[in-house]
Amino acid sequence: MTQSENDITVVHVMRHGEVHNPEGVLYGRLPGYHLSDLGRQMADRVADHLADRDVTHVVASPLERAQETAAPIAKTHGLDVASDERLIEAANVFQGKTFGVGDGALRKPGNWRHLTNPFRPSWGEPYVDQVVRMMAALGRARDAARGHEAVCVSHQLPIWIVRSFVERRRLWHDPRRRQCTLASLTSFTFRGDRIVSVGYSEPARDLVPPHLRAGAKPVKGAAKGYGA
Repeated sequence: MTQSENDITVVHVMRHGEVHNPEGVLYGRLPGYHLSDLGRQMADRVADHLADRDVTHVVASPLERAQETAAPIAKTHGLDVASDERLIEAANVFQGKTFGVGDGALRKPGNWRHLTNPFRPSWGEPYVDQVVRMMAALGRARDAARGHEAVCVSHQLPIWIVRSFVERRRLWHDPRRRQCTLASLTSFTFRGDRIVSVGYSEPARDLVPPHLRAGAKPVKGAAKGYGA
């Protein structure tokens, strides 16, 4: 067995911090959505959390909120932020709209046809396609940080889908049950090229509004966390 086959590499896949989105738009892949002040605090908190780790590669989705979340982590380690399109948010036909039954896109019967198949899903990028691109992005980050650690900043749904695939769970799911809160880390440990464990942590949990934490019940009138 070669040394590379024995190397332990950790790829932390981070969800970006809170976004300034007062209108509650499902922003998806739209440009122009930046971190809020609280989101920047979350990014700084995770940068502090990872300051003593052996991080040699930082890469992010090309969307502003992901690049801004990655910046303080890269700065702490004296690195540049690379960009990987494969880490981008999942495509969604409701992008640019508010989403809900009484106050959003679901008021229009013409949109109901997009909700016919939750297993694919019919409203956006197929889960299988998300798995393929996210696994490729993890592999690229692993190779760039071989024997060390990498940080990939991405978005809630692709992170949860690739974790579900690795942990051999079904890909279709209840979005309210995703364990992937704002600024969380889903950490994949590789031995050589093989994933041997998956971990999860929330270094900025105390900064996350309670209604946006994993498993929280919706709160009427609270800000909405769309386009994660």
